[in-house]
Amino acid sequence: MKSPLLSLPGAVPAEGADEGVAAHYGDLFREQRALADGTGFVDLSHRGVVAVTGEDRLSWLHLLLTQHVSELPAGEATEALILSAHGHIEHALYLVDDGTTVWAHVEPGTQEALIAYLESMKFFYRVEVADRTGDFAVVHLPAGSIAEVPEDVVVRETAYGRDLFLPRAGLEEFAAAYGPAAGLLAYEALRVEHHRPRLGFETDHRTIPHELGWIGTAVHLQKGCYRGQETVARVQNLGKPPRRLVFLHLDGSDVHLPAAGTELRLADEGPDGRKIGFVTTSARHFELGPVALALVKRNVPVDARLLAGDTAAAQETVVEP
Repeated sequence: MKSPLLSLPGAVPAEGADEGVAAHYGDLFREQRALADGTGFVDLSHRGVVAVTGEDRLSWLHLLLTQHVSELPAGEATEALILSAHGHIEHALYLVDDGTTVWAHVEPGTQEALIAYLESMKFFYRVEVADRTGDFAVVHLPAGSIAEVPEDVVVRETAYGRDLFLPRAGLEEFAAAYGPAAGLLAYEALRVEHHRPRLGFETDHRTIPHELGWIGTAVHLQKGCYRGQETVARVQNLGKPPRRLVFLHLDGSDVHLPAAGTELRLADEGPDGRKIGFVTTSARHFELGPVALALVKRNVPVDARLLAGDTAAAQETVVEP
């Protein structure tokens, strides 16, 4: 779904998974600084929006999600995963309940598969699931923003800012009042800085929550009764995940950032050494320079110097080995 805000001055369209919104509006670092200072907004209107209504919505979702939501207070934000039977991550949901409806935004293009799964699990529960992507656009106000939210707009407030479920018809009016707009590249650079994983970026077909630090934030360990829970409990109590998320400081002398999927090797072994991981997301940060998130094998020493392709990289621990 193409955003009308691509018509704003300087807008350069994003590509790939984020197609449909702006990558930037002509000045990446200015846009990052604005977000870091708590000003402006980010157009996330390409993300899927799913709404769940009905008397049983919270108790029903509690049975399906990794998060404890049966008693979720109205207005309190949370995030949750849906796992496969083997504990691999299939969906990530960013949730808030407004008292009558659970609103969730999800990765672009994943809402249809998510809704199909939810519909298959309704059974006798009093719930209705709807794709509201065509009616509502997600807009992000950064942490520290003092902007007043329009009346009757559902807000999901977190430590990183506020996600608004804005009526899509009001997106251009909102932009005129709440600008300047910042693009996805600025938003993603701050996400990488804060070590926040993203479905489809830090995940592949075999990722489990422990590898990304999603235990606690998106996975509640004191609840059961969800698909994949056995794997979560087994890894938590008896073992360690095979991989772990790390934050990388990249050599700033290189012109190009290593792309997602770039293989990681130990610097001591050189570019022909054994593969020990791969880059998941890379970004140019206005203060930190070139940075990235990556997945490495659990047994890689936390102080080891790495190579991302031909680019030197120093790691910071995100998930303990």
